[in-house]
Amino acid sequence: MTIQWYPGHMHKAQKEIKQALPKVDLIIEVLDARIPYSSANPVIAELSDFKGMIKPVIKIINKNDLADPEMTRRWCEYLELQQNTKALPLNGQQTAELSKITELARKLVPERVAREQPIKAMIMGIPNVGKSTIINGLSGRKIAKVGNEPAVTQRQQRIDLPSGLTLFDTPGILWPKIENQHSSYRLAICAAIKDTVLDYDEIAFYLVEYLIANYPSKLKEHYQLDELNQQTIDIIEMIGQRRGCLKAGGRIDLDKVSKIIINEFRNAILGQITLETPQMVEKELIEVAEKIRLKEEKQAARKKAGKKTGKKKR
Repeated sequence: MTIQWYPGHMHKAQKEIKQALPKVDLIIEVLDARIPYSSANPVIAELSDFKGMIKPVIKIINKNDLADPEMTRRWCEYLELQQNTKALPLNGQQTAELSKITELARKLVPERVAREQPIKAMIMGIPNVGKSTIINGLSGRKIAKVGNEPAVTQRQQRIDLPSGLTLFDTPGILWPKIENQHSSYRLAICAAIKDTVLDYDEIAFYLVEYLIANYPSKLKEHYQLDELNQQTIDIIEMIGQRRGCLKAGGRIDLDKVSKIIINEFRNAILGQITLETPQMVEKELIEVAEKIRLKEEKQAARKKAGKKTGKKKR
């Protein structure tokens, strides 16, 4: 699945982030606990390396109440293998937990604390990851606009918190090209991309296939399925029958049942589920690297062939 959704404000935000980065002491990146890799913007890794100095990064594993607890633990360990990085699992809706962010920031930038200076942090995250909810919880009042769809925050703002932390809030940004097609599906399933550009049938098919392989008992129990040895489309149609998603003539309304499956996943009605593991992602990264290599080889070959053709014409 190819997703083309990169609003103009995201391109502008990325430029503004690069300009503001020299002023900050650390980066706070908010991730979705259900997709810790796919919700991590690769651009942020580049931005954190400023003139050869890696700025400290706090990876907030947000919405951990929706994700598989064991997978969240494994992701925290995996992410902390990155240089100068600390992972912090949170449920941004529980404001009592948010003080952990300030505590960790103070540990990562002790020189600012020693000088009794405010810690300047840039907070980033893809659309609909819960960043605004975290900001409002930290400040104790509604500062950032909260919404249940992507592209709510569209401009940078500075927020001085009573804890001595100064946040530079940025719009939720995606990146122009998602090389890993699995990430495209996962981002769509978790509502990081506007539903108006999605094909519900396609992403529901991907989700159900994943659940069959990784969470079969949750799928069977929730939808009261006897067996999962049928084709994926047959299972989706069976769910449609049980939920009354029928068209005239008794045909299954695939769009309707697909929306039900996706929404029940998003609201954790299916249970706490994580859509990717570190091992899975490592394998996918190898596949993506090979795909890019082959593509570059083909482009180089076409370019070389074009030059030879040009010489013969002369």
